Amino acid sequence: MTQTPKQGGPRSAARLAAVQALYQLDLFVDQKPVFVIEEYIKHRLGQEIEGDLYVHADEKLFADVVEGASGRRDELDGLITPNLSADWSLDRIEAIVRAILRAGSYELVARPDVPTPVIINEYVDVAHAFFERSEASFVNGVLDKIAKSVRT
Repeated sequence: MTQTPKQGGPRSAARLAAVQALYQLDLFVDQKPVFVIEEYIKHRLGQEIEGDLYVHADEKLFADVVEGASGRRDELDGLITPNLSADWSLDRIEAIVRAILRAGSYELVARPDVPTPVIINEYVDVAHAFFERSEASFVNGVLDKIAKSVRT
């Protein structure tokens, strides 16, 4: 039986995997990013998972987002927090949404080579992979506000 890879290119796959790795690092704080990156590259990226063959991810982008978002976590959280509703804190948001916002914020800050709409759309698509419309709209709104404050 021939399997076709899931849709999306290597950069989209890298962003999805980076969010998953950041989620893992958020839940298991004793893990080091370098080991999680190595695990994903060796055992997850481009592999068959639960019968689905996934597109091989851009390993360089994957590692950059995971290392960068992990290493600049406090800075990124400082960008995200003021863009949340007054009655919400970063700790109150689901861990996967935090991971999406951190990854997207990192790219907005550190990847001027990637256009703002591309970054926002990619992470909204990642949100759609896990959630219904409201969470994806939330991600869109927060990343849009951050983009307006860090990119001129």
